[in-house]
Amino acid sequence: MKTKNLFLIAFMIANISCKGQSKKINGVSFVASRDSINIAHITPVLQVNSNYVALMPYSFIRNIETPKIEFNTNREWFGESKNGLLQYAKEFQKVGVKLMVKPHLWLRRGGFTGHLKPNSDENWLLLENSYRNYILTYAKAAEQLQAEMLCIGTELEQFVLNRPKYWQALIKEIRAIYKGKLTYAANWDEFKRITFWGELDFIGIDAYFPLSDKKSPTVQEFEMGWKPHKQEIMRIQKQFNKPVLFTEFGYRSIDFTGKKPWDANRLEGSINLNAQADALQAIHNQFWKEEWFAGGFVWKWFHRHDRVGGEKNNRFTPQNKPAEKKLVKLYGHENHW
Repeated sequence: MKTKNLFLIAFMIANISCKGQSKKINGVSFVASRDSINIAHITPVLQVNSNYVALMPYSFIRNIETPKIEFNTNREWFGESKNGLLQYAKEFQKVGVKLMVKPHLWLRRGGFTGHLKPNSDENWLLLENSYRNYILTYAKAAEQLQAEMLCIGTELEQFVLNRPKYWQALIKEIRAIYKGKLTYAANWDEFKRITFWGELDFIGIDAYFPLSDKKSPTVQEFEMGWKPHKQEIMRIQKQFNKPVLFTEFGYRSIDFTGKKPWDANRLEGSINLNAQADALQAIHNQFWKEEWFAGGFVWKWFHRHDRVGGEKNNRFTPQNKPAEKKLVKLYGHENHW
């Protein structure tokens, strides 16, 4: 009888412990397309052991001199629109994949969104009002979908730093509409200056930190490159006492991929499939075992798996490369935080 009671107590403790933990977010950034999607497009996501997708409705500014944000227009692809988001989300939900709704802003005439800084009070008001309309539209959509997470902005450093009261008020307005978890996707060199992490559920970082100047670093060399950045991430994590989420992470399959991992425009450089896979191994080694780390979303994953990536591709996608096989193993681990 005593043995039976001890077994029952042990079972209850184990059960409570398991319920108190959550699996790491092993996500992919699922690129919007012209088309609707179905199970054929989702199956490769499942095969890489991903349990989350970031879905990315887009907006755009035609001219930064008049920074009005436009969205849900006939200029956008289906997957970039609200209807596209809803269709994609429901297909993923059918097979139990969880969602982060992650709106992106695009400057049509080029330039980095982090530098967006209107030149007059009138233009600041134009930007603020149009962004509010944009993000609240997707907050309502995220609530309608019961999405697990909403990212309230992506790489908007000057906008965020120059208008703190606006963002504080916006977060409250979003909270009134959407009941799930909130984050913001700060660029790798921006996250330590964000003041509103305490109002969100996750410290979100687009983790394109420079790691190595070498042509083809080893896993250990990539990990050494993480040391100063990880210390800074841990400092901010302790300051706000929030879990850290890599809202984007990834590497191109190209020589010197650790030098400027954010650089999507570099054309020169030989294909280097192993460096991409090794960099993914290193980031996993450094972060996925940490209790304060929630997980991340690899950049980036296209719906037509059979037509993208491959051994002649030097871009970010891991699809049909050694990096995809690496992700299958890394995302297959039963890690908890």
